[in-house]
Amino acid sequence: MKNTDLRNIAIIAHVDHGKTTLVDEMLKQGGAFRENQTPVDRVMDSNDLERERGITILAKNTAIRYGDIKINIVDTPGHADFGGEVERILKMVNGVILLVDAAEGPMPQTRFVLSKALELGHKVIVVVNKIDRPDQRIAEVQDEVLDLLISLDATDEQLESPMLFCSARRGIASADPDQEGTDLRPLFDTIVDYIPAPETETEEPLQLLVSAIDYNEFVGRIAIGRIEKGTIRQNQEIVVCNYHGNTAPKKAKAVTLYEFEGLARVPVTESSAGNIIALSGISDITIGDTICDPAKPEALPFVKISAPTMEMTFSVNDSPFAGKEGKFVTSRNLSDRLMRETLKDVSLRITPTDTTDAFNVAGRGEMHLSILIETMRREGYEFQVSTPRVLYQEIDGVLCEPIERMVLDVPENCVGAVIEKLGARKGDLVEMHPTGDRMKIEFLIPARGLFGYRNEFMTDTKGEGIMASVFDSYAPVKGEISRRNTGSLVAFESGEAAAYGLFNAQDRGPLFITPGTAVYAGMVVGMSPKSEDISVNVCKKKQMTNMRAAGSDEALRLSPPRVFSLEQCLEFLADDELLEVTPENLRLRKKILDHSLRMKALKGNH
Repeated sequence: MKNTDLRNIAIIAHVDHGKTTLVDEMLKQGGAFRENQTPVDRVMDSNDLERERGITILAKNTAIRYGDIKINIVDTPGHADFGGEVERILKMVNGVILLVDAAEGPMPQTRFVLSKALELGHKVIVVVNKIDRPDQRIAEVQDEVLDLLISLDATDEQLESPMLFCSARRGIASADPDQEGTDLRPLFDTIVDYIPAPETETEEPLQLLVSAIDYNEFVGRIAIGRIEKGTIRQNQEIVVCNYHGNTAPKKAKAVTLYEFEGLARVPVTESSAGNIIALSGISDITIGDTICDPAKPEALPFVKISAPTMEMTFSVNDSPFAGKEGKFVTSRNLSDRLMRETLKDVSLRITPTDTTDAFNVAGRGEMHLSILIETMRREGYEFQVSTPRVLYQEIDGVLCEPIERMVLDVPENCVGAVIEKLGARKGDLVEMHPTGDRMKIEFLIPARGLFGYRNEFMTDTKGEGIMASVFDSYAPVKGEISRRNTGSLVAFESGEAAAYGLFNAQDRGPLFITPGTAVYAGMVVGMSPKSEDISVNVCKKKQMTNMRAAGSDEALRLSPPRVFSLEQCLEFLADDELLEVTPENLRLRKKILDHSLRMKALKGNH
């Protein structure tokens, strides 16, 4: 049997191609808001970081009504680092809307998420978005999407996928690229006609696969997933099974059930197969668990999440300023918080180190880990992190490293500089073709070759370049890649930075601090253009004498300091440096703070 009144879809696309904006319009036209209600833009991006950065980090559920049919929609992240979110969400749905920008065409992340959807045999609706862009290339983008489907071994039926043309911002869609639509009806009709209704075996014993976890201060953990078989009722006795079979089924009770309706979760007393529901009352449930009928405890297979490719060491802050700015500073606070994160982020992996106050945290990329760092610092945690490093794997006796597929869209006059820099970072040029007065270049490059590259890329392309990358495969290690060709200016003594000391230090290179900043010996206060580190005394004050010299009392002119964002700090870090993260400050520092001990260690290494 099929539940013909229901459709479950996910919206997948590359970052910034307009998924969340499209969901906004679908909610408006699906009657999720009252007439007199003015919804905020990108209403699905609910946490502060998502709003500030304009990206989706967490996959979220919503539902709309179109006539008598309920459409459950999952908005997914487009950033490659949150691919783990997308992979497991696809288990909840029967079809996907693939959104492609009318100017940029399919990008690396489009390829990644589409391949996962095709593997699961999902029906695909292709939507070419932003057709009102002045630089749109609708005809070429149609061909590029078909080429992508062919290269991913799509079936004949998937190659015949319907294609719509829309402007998510204006809330219009049409089946003909030359005709403007008036609303999103063509999209809703295509979803209803083309996406299959979920199979419903309501008479079978209950089975529900948990694909996402939410957390609420009042009710604890909330499991979200699709009911595969049977019916679930409020206060029903259930058992929780684990697919790995390493734990015995646990008895539990379905305390509260919710279905999604617009942006709200509506409490229900029962729900049957095919529906996506949220359920609270099970304290230690995790993603990948199956909720079953006690009469037939049988776990469902869970999609294998791709392994992390990069790790960093998170450790307790041991700088002279430790404990002054954060609320949670101990190793127990740190380990509890990291463990709590793994419960809702399946692509994060945490392993202990030789010491009790440091943990290795592995994730899908620099962005993935920097979002975690930023979230923790906002919650009041204080800790320090090491440089990111890639995770190697041994395949058939050969040491291999992760390779990223990287697509760049750059102005024609910047191509030479970009290719030269990426060549030095062991990148292999795969293809390049012009798109108007710009070039689209594709590279296969080691993940470690991308560390610290984004700033250089922005400088080389005068801020006009677009870069995107996604994990491609493991390949034999490519050899030495120089991480950074500049050194650091390191504070020689602790105290307060003085204008006189900074004035003398700024001749050595750009500074990161202003007068009055508290510094400690071993803290990085600037960048040296030479490859070695230079010690500077930024706390030095001018000697006072009773003699006046002509011109010596003129105002000291200081260059404005460079202020780094969290990502820029991580890119700048050298192997012998750490980043001290507190709710109020980001400080770069040397691992060995004492100058003489650092020099001894340096000489010992050579």
